[in-house]
Amino acid sequence: MSDVIDQAVPQAGQEALTRPQKRRPGRGARAGRVSWPVYLMLIIAVLVSVFPLYYMFVIASVGASAVTSIPPRLYPGLNFFEIAGKVFDTVPFFQSLLNSVIVSLSIAVIASLLCALAGFAFAKLQFPGRNALFLIVLLTMTVPAQLSVIPQYLIISWLDWVDTLQAIIVPGLASAFGIFWMRQHMATTLNDELMQAARIDGANSWQIFWRIGFPVVRPAAFVLGLITFTAVWNDFMWPFIVLKSPELFTVQIVLKQLQANRTIDLALTMGGSFMATLPLLIVFFFVGRRMVAGIMDGAFKG
Repeated sequence: MSDVIDQAVPQAGQEALTRPQKRRPGRGARAGRVSWPVYLMLIIAVLVSVFPLYYMFVIASVGASAVTSIPPRLYPGLNFFEIAGKVFDTVPFFQSLLNSVIVSLSIAVIASLLCALAGFAFAKLQFPGRNALFLIVLLTMTVPAQLSVIPQYLIISWLDWVDTLQAIIVPGLASAFGIFWMRQHMATTLNDELMQAARIDGANSWQIFWRIGFPVVRPAAFVLGLITFTAVWNDFMWPFIVLKSPELFTVQIVLKQLQANRTIDLALTMGGSFMATLPLLIVFFFVGRRMVAGIMDGAFKG
Protein backbone atom coordinates (compact mmCIF):
# COMPACT_ATOMS: atom_id res chain seq x y z
CA MET A 1 0.00 0.00 0.00
CA SER A 2 2.77 2.38 0.83
CA ASP A 3 4.36 1.71 -2.53
CA VAL A 4 1.11 2.57 -4.28
CA ILE A 5 0.82 5.81 -2.32
CA ASP A 6 4.42 6.73 -3.07
CA GLN A 7 3.76 6.27 -6.78
CA ALA A 8 0.42 8.09 -6.68
CA VAL A 9 1.69 11.22 -4.95
CA PRO A 10 4.27 12.17 -7.59
CA GLN A 11 1.73 11.29 -10.27
CA ALA A 12 -0.84 13.57 -8.71
CA GLY A 13 1.70 16.37 -8.37
CA GLN A 14 2.64 16.03 -12.00
CA GLU A 15 -0.99 16.15 -13.06
CA ALA A 16 -1.50 19.28 -10.94
CA LEU A 17 1.39 20.97 -12.69
CA THR A 18 0.23 20.01 -16.16
CA ARG A 19 -3.45 20.76 -15.48
CA PRO A 20 -4.46 24.16 -16.95
CA GLN A 21 -4.98 26.70 -14.23
CA LYS A 22 -8.37 28.33 -14.02
CA ARG A 23 -8.18 32.12 -14.28
CA ARG A 24 -10.58 34.29 -12.48
CA PRO A 25 -12.93 35.80 -15.03
CA GLY A 26 -12.29 39.43 -15.85
CA ARG A 27 -9.15 39.82 -13.78
CA GLY A 28 -6.76 40.34 -16.71
CA ALA A 29 -9.26 42.47 -18.60
CA ARG A 30 -9.84 44.59 -15.52
CA ALA A 31 -6.10 45.18 -15.11
CA GLY A 32 -5.77 46.59 -18.64
CA ARG A 33 -8.99 48.55 -18.61
CA VAL A 34 -9.04 52.28 -17.95
CA SER A 35 -11.44 53.26 -15.20
CA TRP A 36 -14.28 55.70 -15.81
CA PRO A 37 -12.79 58.54 -13.67
CA VAL A 38 -9.83 58.63 -16.07
CA TYR A 39 -12.17 58.91 -19.04
CA LEU A 40 -14.12 61.63 -17.24
CA MET A 41 -10.96 63.65 -16.58
CA LEU A 42 -9.88 63.26 -20.21
CA ILE A 43 -13.27 64.41 -21.47
CA ILE A 44 -13.18 67.45 -19.18
CA ALA A 45 -9.64 68.31 -20.32
CA VAL A 46 -10.67 68.03 -23.99
CA LEU A 47 -13.74 70.22 -23.47
CA VAL A 48 -11.75 72.90 -21.62
CA SER A 49 -9.11 72.90 -24.37
CA VAL A 50 -11.54 72.98 -27.30
CA PHE A 51 -14.11 75.42 -25.90
CA PRO A 52 -12.14 78.67 -26.66
CA LEU A 53 -11.77 77.61 -30.29
CA TYR A 54 -15.43 76.64 -30.48
CA TYR A 55 -16.56 79.92 -28.94
CA MET A 56 -14.33 81.76 -31.41
CA PHE A 57 -16.25 80.04 -34.20
CA VAL A 58 -19.58 80.93 -32.55
CA ILE A 59 -18.68 84.63 -32.51
CA ALA A 60 -17.40 84.45 -36.09
CA SER A 61 -20.62 82.80 -37.27
CA VAL A 62 -23.08 84.95 -35.31
CA GLY A 63 -21.49 88.38 -35.04
CA ALA A 64 -20.25 90.69 -32.32
CA SER A 65 -23.66 90.55 -30.66
CA ALA A 66 -22.83 87.04 -29.40
CA VAL A 67 -20.28 88.52 -27.00
CA THR A 68 -22.75 90.73 -25.14
CA SER A 69 -25.81 88.50 -25.35
CA ILE A 70 -27.31 87.33 -22.04
CA PRO A 71 -27.44 84.40 -21.59
CA PRO A 72 -24.28 83.78 -23.66
CA ARG A 73 -24.81 82.37 -27.12
CA LEU A 74 -23.29 78.88 -27.22
CA TYR A 75 -24.42 77.61 -30.61
CA PRO A 76 -23.12 78.80 -34.01
CA GLY A 77 -25.02 80.90 -36.50
CA LEU A 78 -25.16 81.08 -40.30
CA ASN A 79 -22.97 84.11 -41.00
CA PHE A 80 -19.51 82.52 -40.96
CA PHE A 81 -18.94 82.56 -44.73
CA GLU A 82 -20.15 86.16 -44.92
CA ILE A 83 -17.69 87.22 -42.20
CA ALA A 84 -14.93 85.13 -43.82
CA GLY A 85 -15.55 86.99 -47.08
CA LYS A 86 -15.14 90.30 -45.25
CA VAL A 87 -11.80 89.08 -43.86
CA PHE A 88 -10.52 88.32 -47.37
CA ASP A 89 -11.80 91.69 -48.62
CA THR A 90 -10.20 93.64 -45.77
CA VAL A 91 -6.68 92.14 -45.75
CA PRO A 92 -4.61 89.92 -48.10
CA PHE A 93 -5.42 86.89 -45.99
CA PHE A 94 -4.68 84.18 -48.55
CA GLN A 95 -1.26 85.66 -49.34
CA SER A 96 -0.46 85.81 -45.64
CA LEU A 97 -1.39 82.15 -45.26
CA LEU A 98 0.94 81.29 -48.13
CA ASN A 99 3.77 83.31 -46.56
CA SER A 100 3.26 81.57 -43.22
CA VAL A 101 3.32 78.15 -44.89
CA ILE A 102 6.58 78.97 -46.71
CA VAL A 103 8.29 80.35 -43.61
CA SER A 104 7.04 77.71 -41.16
CA LEU A 105 7.69 74.74 -43.44
CA SER A 106 11.17 75.95 -44.43
CA ILE A 107 12.23 76.48 -40.82
CA ALA A 108 10.69 73.20 -39.64
CA VAL A 109 12.42 71.04 -42.28
CA ILE A 110 15.85 72.71 -42.19
CA ALA A 111 15.89 73.10 -38.40
CA SER A 112 15.08 69.42 -37.91
CA LEU A 113 18.02 68.42 -40.11
CA LEU A 114 20.50 70.90 -38.60
CA CYS A 115 19.51 70.11 -35.02
CA ALA A 116 19.82 66.39 -35.73
CA LEU A 117 23.29 66.98 -37.17
CA ALA A 118 24.35 69.03 -34.15
CA GLY A 119 22.82 66.46 -31.80
CA PHE A 120 24.78 63.70 -33.53
CA ALA A 121 28.02 65.65 -33.09
CA PHE A 122 27.42 66.33 -29.40
CA ALA A 123 26.28 62.77 -28.67
CA LYS A 124 28.62 60.56 -30.70
CA LEU A 125 31.66 62.52 -31.90
CA GLN A 126 34.72 63.18 -29.77
CA PHE A 127 36.28 66.64 -30.18
CA PRO A 128 37.93 69.17 -27.83
CA GLY A 129 35.50 71.33 -25.88
CA ARG A 130 32.45 69.20 -26.66
CA ASN A 131 30.96 69.34 -23.17
CA ALA A 132 31.74 73.05 -22.79
CA LEU A 133 30.06 73.90 -26.09
CA PHE A 134 27.02 71.84 -25.20
CA LEU A 135 26.80 73.62 -21.85
CA ILE A 136 26.87 76.98 -23.67
CA VAL A 137 24.03 75.77 -25.91
CA LEU A 138 21.99 74.82 -22.85
CA LEU A 139 22.69 78.17 -21.18
CA THR A 140 21.22 80.02 -24.18
CA MET A 141 17.87 78.43 -23.29
CA THR A 142 17.83 80.54 -20.12
CA VAL A 143 18.11 83.82 -22.05
CA PRO A 144 14.72 85.41 -22.90
CA ALA A 145 14.07 85.79 -26.61
CA GLN A 146 13.32 89.50 -26.16
CA LEU A 147 16.95 90.20 -25.21
CA SER A 148 18.20 88.99 -28.59
CA VAL A 149 15.87 91.17 -30.66
CA ILE A 150 18.16 94.21 -30.91
CA PRO A 151 21.42 92.41 -31.84
CA GLN A 152 19.49 90.15 -34.18
CA TYR A 153 17.89 93.15 -35.90
CA LEU A 154 21.29 94.84 -36.26
CA ILE A 155 22.66 91.74 -37.99
CA ILE A 156 19.64 91.56 -40.31
CA SER A 157 20.04 95.26 -41.15
CA TRP A 158 23.77 94.78 -41.87
CA LEU A 159 22.90 91.92 -44.25
CA ASP A 160 20.21 94.15 -45.88
CA TRP A 161 17.54 91.54 -45.21
CA VAL A 162 14.93 93.80 -43.60
CA ASP A 163 11.51 93.34 -45.21
CA THR A 164 12.39 89.95 -46.67
CA LEU A 165 11.25 86.44 -45.77
CA GLN A 166 14.82 85.26 -45.18
CA ALA A 167 14.96 87.69 -42.25
CA ILE A 168 12.45 85.37 -40.56
CA ILE A 169 13.70 82.05 -41.91
CA VAL A 170 17.45 82.22 -41.27
CA PRO A 171 17.41 83.16 -37.54
CA GLY A 172 15.11 80.23 -36.82
CA LEU A 173 17.09 77.50 -38.57
CA ALA A 174 18.52 76.15 -35.30
CA SER A 175 17.46 76.25 -31.67
CA ALA A 176 19.01 75.24 -28.38
CA PHE A 177 15.97 73.16 -27.51
CA GLY A 178 16.14 71.34 -30.85
CA ILE A 179 19.84 70.53 -30.40
CA PHE A 180 19.21 69.28 -26.86
CA TRP A 181 16.22 67.22 -28.01
CA MET A 182 18.10 65.53 -30.84
CA ARG A 183 21.25 65.03 -28.78
CA GLN A 184 19.31 63.09 -26.16
CA HIS A 185 17.69 60.88 -28.78
CA MET A 186 21.00 60.27 -30.53
CA ALA A 187 22.67 59.33 -27.25
CA THR A 188 19.99 56.78 -26.31
CA THR A 189 19.05 55.22 -29.66
CA LEU A 190 22.23 55.13 -31.77
CA ASN A 191 24.42 52.11 -30.97
CA ASP A 192 28.17 52.71 -30.63
CA GLU A 193 28.99 49.19 -31.86
CA LEU A 194 27.00 49.84 -35.03
CA MET A 195 28.96 53.04 -35.61
CA GLN A 196 32.27 51.22 -35.12
CA ALA A 197 31.21 48.55 -37.60
CA ALA A 198 30.33 51.26 -40.11
CA ARG A 199 33.74 52.91 -39.66
CA ILE A 200 35.46 49.57 -40.20
CA ASP A 201 33.56 49.31 -43.49
CA GLY A 202 34.97 52.73 -44.50
CA ALA A 203 32.07 55.05 -43.71
CA ASN A 204 32.87 58.60 -42.61
CA SER A 205 30.98 60.63 -40.02
CA TRP A 206 28.58 62.17 -42.54
CA GLN A 207 27.70 58.78 -44.02
CA ILE A 208 27.14 57.34 -40.53
CA PHE A 209 24.83 60.22 -39.68
CA TRP A 210 22.86 60.18 -42.91
CA ARG A 211 22.55 56.40 -43.39
CA ILE A 212 22.41 55.20 -39.78
CA GLY A 213 21.89 58.01 -37.27
CA PHE A 214 19.20 60.10 -38.93
CA PRO A 215 16.94 57.16 -39.94
CA VAL A 216 17.03 55.95 -36.33
CA VAL A 217 15.93 59.32 -34.89
CA ARG A 218 13.57 60.24 -37.72
CA PRO A 219 10.46 60.06 -35.47
CA ALA A 220 12.09 62.47 -33.00
CA ALA A 221 13.07 64.80 -35.87
CA PHE A 222 9.47 64.72 -37.10
CA VAL A 223 8.19 65.72 -33.66
CA LEU A 224 10.74 68.53 -33.49
CA GLY A 225 9.70 69.75 -36.92
CA LEU A 226 6.04 69.79 -35.95
CA ILE A 227 6.76 71.71 -32.73
CA THR A 228 8.90 74.18 -34.67
CA PHE A 229 6.23 74.58 -37.36
CA THR A 230 3.62 75.45 -34.73
CA ALA A 231 5.89 77.92 -32.92
CA VAL A 232 6.86 79.74 -36.12
CA TRP A 233 3.25 79.83 -37.35
CA ASN A 234 2.14 81.51 -34.12
CA ASP A 235 5.08 83.92 -33.89
CA PHE A 236 4.11 87.58 -34.04
CA MET A 237 6.87 89.72 -32.54
CA TRP A 238 9.82 89.07 -34.86
CA PRO A 239 7.86 89.15 -38.17
CA PHE A 240 6.14 92.34 -37.00
CA ILE A 241 9.57 93.96 -36.45
CA VAL A 242 11.31 93.02 -39.71
CA LEU A 243 8.46 92.96 -42.25
CA LYS A 244 7.13 96.21 -43.73
CA SER A 245 5.42 95.25 -47.01
CA PRO A 246 1.83 93.95 -46.81
CA GLU A 247 2.51 91.31 -49.48
CA LEU A 248 5.11 89.73 -47.16
CA PHE A 249 3.04 89.75 -43.97
CA THR A 250 2.51 86.46 -42.19
CA VAL A 251 -0.91 85.47 -40.93
CA GLN A 252 -0.35 86.74 -37.38
CA ILE A 253 0.51 90.24 -38.61
CA VAL A 254 -2.53 90.26 -40.89
CA LEU A 255 -4.73 89.44 -37.91
CA LYS A 256 -3.38 92.58 -36.26
CA GLN A 257 -4.40 94.56 -39.35
CA LEU A 258 -8.02 93.48 -38.83
CA GLN A 259 -8.17 95.66 -35.73
CA ALA A 260 -8.99 99.30 -36.31
CA ASN A 261 -7.22 102.10 -34.46
CA ARG A 262 -9.91 102.69 -31.84
CA THR A 263 -12.53 100.02 -32.39
CA ILE A 264 -12.30 96.27 -32.82
CA ASP A 265 -14.76 94.25 -34.88
CA LEU A 266 -14.80 91.11 -32.77
CA ALA A 267 -16.62 89.05 -35.38
CA LEU A 268 -14.04 89.96 -38.04
CA THR A 269 -11.13 89.33 -35.68
CA MET A 270 -12.51 86.02 -34.42
CA GLY A 271 -13.23 84.90 -37.97
CA GLY A 272 -9.67 85.63 -39.05
CA SER A 273 -8.25 83.97 -35.93
CA PHE A 274 -10.33 80.84 -36.48
CA MET A 275 -9.23 80.55 -40.11
CA ALA A 276 -5.61 81.13 -39.06
CA THR A 277 -5.88 78.29 -36.52
CA LEU A 278 -7.63 75.92 -38.92
CA PRO A 279 -4.45 74.89 -40.84
CA LEU A 280 -2.79 73.86 -37.57
CA LEU A 281 -5.83 71.76 -36.65
CA ILE A 282 -5.70 70.05 -40.04
CA VAL A 283 -1.99 69.30 -39.63
CA PHE A 284 -2.46 67.86 -36.15
CA PHE A 285 -5.45 65.83 -37.31
CA PHE A 286 -3.38 64.01 -39.93
CA VAL A 287 -0.05 63.71 -38.08
CA GLY A 288 -1.11 63.75 -34.42
CA ARG A 289 -0.86 59.97 -34.05
CA ARG A 290 2.62 60.01 -35.58
CA MET A 291 3.66 62.82 -33.25
CA VAL A 292 2.57 60.87 -30.18
CA ALA A 293 4.39 57.78 -31.49
CA GLY A 294 7.56 59.82 -31.95
CA ILE A 295 7.40 61.19 -28.41
CA MET A 296 6.71 57.78 -26.89
CA ASP A 297 9.48 56.22 -28.98
CA GLY A 298 12.00 58.41 -27.22
CA ALA A 299 10.37 57.93 -23.83
CA PHE A 300 10.77 54.15 -23.73
CA LYS A 301 14.32 53.88 -25.05
CA GLY A 302 17.48 53.91 -23.02
